[in-house]
Amino acid sequence: MTSIEITPEERAELVKALTGALDPLATAVRSRRSGLSTARMWDADPVEVTLSVLAAWKVVDGEVRRLTALAAAAAGSYGANYEQLGAAWGMTRQGARKKWPEAVPRPTAARIGPSLELFGGHAELTQDQRSGGWSWTAEGADGTLGAAGDGTRYATKEEAAAHAGAFLREHVVTLP
Repeated sequence: MTSIEITPEERAELVKALTGALDPLATAVRSRRSGLSTARMWDADPVEVTLSVLAAWKVVDGEVRRLTALAAAAAGSYGANYEQLGAAWGMTRQGARKKWPEAVPRPTAARIGPSLELFGGHAELTQDQRSGGWSWTAEGADGTLGAAGDGTRYATKEEAAAHAGAFLREHVVTLP
């Protein structure tokens, strides 16, 4: 996991921009909460004024969370995986999956490729529509089922076929 560091100058600019963006919302919230016009809102109890600012930050926090989820979903739609999302956010793959469960679409194997008949077994090659990567599923002659492990995708159908063929070779029927 990598963390993103910002310079003190960048932090000062960020605070200035966020405070500037928050001011109109905080002003409206303070005015509504105090019942005073925006011109007289500072006449309210200081606790009420500061609580209104806190309430405005809560609204901003909710919007930041929503926009963050949209950014994660956009990255996922372009092919980012949970490991990459987690690295960008400074968390683990599992943390990213928990934070944004719908951000990364589940792979769909829409295009069926060639099939293999080797060593008495059978394998099907499939190409993932989104990534273009190839995968395989197989049944060896001994009845053992196998597949490319843990979402593995191969760059070419030939590479996927080689792995499927190796699996079929390991699962032949041996006569006693």
